[in-house]
Amino acid sequence: MKKYLFIIAITVGFSVKAQELTLPTFTQYLADNEFVISPTYAGIGDYVKIRGNALTQWVGINDAPDTQTLVGDVRVGDKSGVGALFYNDRNGNTQQMGARLSFAHHLTLDESEDRFLSFGISYNINQFRLDINNFDADGDGIPDNTDPSITDNRSTTNHNFDVGVLLRSGGFFASLNASNILNKDLNVFAINEPNRLRNYYVYSGYRFKKNIRSNFEWEPSVFFQLYESDGRSSTDINMKVRYWDFEDYYWAGISYRFLNDQFMDPLNVGPMIGMKKGSFYFAYSYQVILNEIQAYSTGTHMITIGVDIFQGLGPCRCTMR
Repeated sequence: MKKYLFIIAITVGFSVKAQELTLPTFTQYLADNEFVISPTYAGIGDYVKIRGNALTQWVGINDAPDTQTLVGDVRVGDKSGVGALFYNDRNGNTQQMGARLSFAHHLTLDESEDRFLSFGISYNINQFRLDINNFDADGDGIPDNTDPSITDNRSTTNHNFDVGVLLRSGGFFASLNASNILNKDLNVFAINEPNRLRNYYVYSGYRFKKNIRSNFEWEPSVFFQLYESDGRSSTDINMKVRYWDFEDYYWAGISYRFLNDQFMDPLNVGPMIGMKKGSFYFAYSYQVILNEIQAYSTGTHMITIGVDIFQGLGPCRCTMR
């Protein structure tokens, strides 16, 4: 049973990745790393922010997906920012590696109300690879493959763009993003694949304290994803609580993800913890899988480690976090 379940899971995962050619989005953005999902966050903050992230899905199942990312962004000039993201994602016999180079510009709508509007754009390059070497079960050097169309390793390199807009007003924030806005070249793999890779993300929330002297800050948020290729969509409902100790802080939270046509049947639920001490940042999240894979896997784990360096206040409040 375990073998068949894994084959189904990998098949589904392959079909999704083959269509979307993008970085899988889990809870990386909740580790104070919103730049992962939106270029509009580039340059927001008074430092160079660097984050490394490792995500292991479905622990206990062989060849389950693994993803690593390295992210950094910094303010340039008074009202702009640049950033870069590099990732490696392996899922069984498929692998994708990619990078994003981003630029954002931040405008002040009302300084007295801390109301700002940001625009961002990213250039993406992605290499998707199918490795059939592991199909050789008997070690004779001949792939044991029943599909006559797959005769050797295959790869394709894709170029695309993301765009986004971010509104911040006091503790409220809302970003709207479109990724992979160009259609895909269908010449390498199958011509019956969808060529529309556009994914749409909406991320919104509110940060607040019960009173100005409180050390606790609350942050409920919602993250919505829509895939144009087949109309799939999902939503994360999140809650984070920070405890501030001067400029350091410690936080905990929980995330609940579901398909939008199955609200009462969540995909996963997971707790998160993190801290920022001086220039060092650390976060950990665990997701409990709430579907058929649950019986064979101990869940999904994610670790984020980072540093905030070269701290310095910018001249415009529009780049302050």
